[in-house]
Amino acid sequence: MNINGKQWIRSRRRRCILISLAVFLFIVLLFVILGVTVFRVREATTTVNSVKLGGFKAGFNLPNLGVDLNVTLDLDLTAHNPNHASFRYGESSAELFYKGSQVGEAAIPPGQINAGGSERMNVSVTIFAGRLIGDSALYSDVLSGSLVFQTTTRIPGRVSVLGIFKHHIVTYSSCDVTVNVSSRTADNSNCRYRAKL
Repeated sequence: MNINGKQWIRSRRRRCILISLAVFLFIVLLFVILGVTVFRVREATTTVNSVKLGGFKAGFNLPNLGVDLNVTLDLDLTAHNPNHASFRYGESSAELFYKGSQVGEAAIPPGQINAGGSERMNVSVTIFAGRLIGDSALYSDVLSGSLVFQTTTRIPGRVSVLGIFKHHIVTYSSCDVTVNVSSRTADNSNCRYRAKL
């Protein structure tokens, strides 16, 4: 082989390597751009649409000098997934608090929310009356005509982008609920929402 033939082979190899490197860099750049824009993980949200009083019974138990209380709150929740991949969530919970003490809990079954979709969930939380018996503030609240509860929901899950990148997300919602004893209604006021990646 002569010198021109060797230079031609080297030049051709160099050209193939440079083209391959350019294609590889283009693909990497494309994935970086898609990862930062389209496939960027956004926070899923959980909102409380309404809180209704499913069941309510309150009265004084004179022989035992106590209060009989049975309250069921029906929470209408919407979980929204703004991501371009589905959001799978595991066993979740809705909890009910009275004056800082947990007095009720309900399980939210696992599920999946499609990309860009929303899912409505109806959850019924019943009060554990035994946990309220010793609370002296309960008697004055029943006499005043309103009981203030706090509801919290926690939905942990994960978003899997292209089946490769998995991101864990936990959504939280918290609402103050006022139960009117005389009209037997519930109002949700002052709800707060947040998510944690």
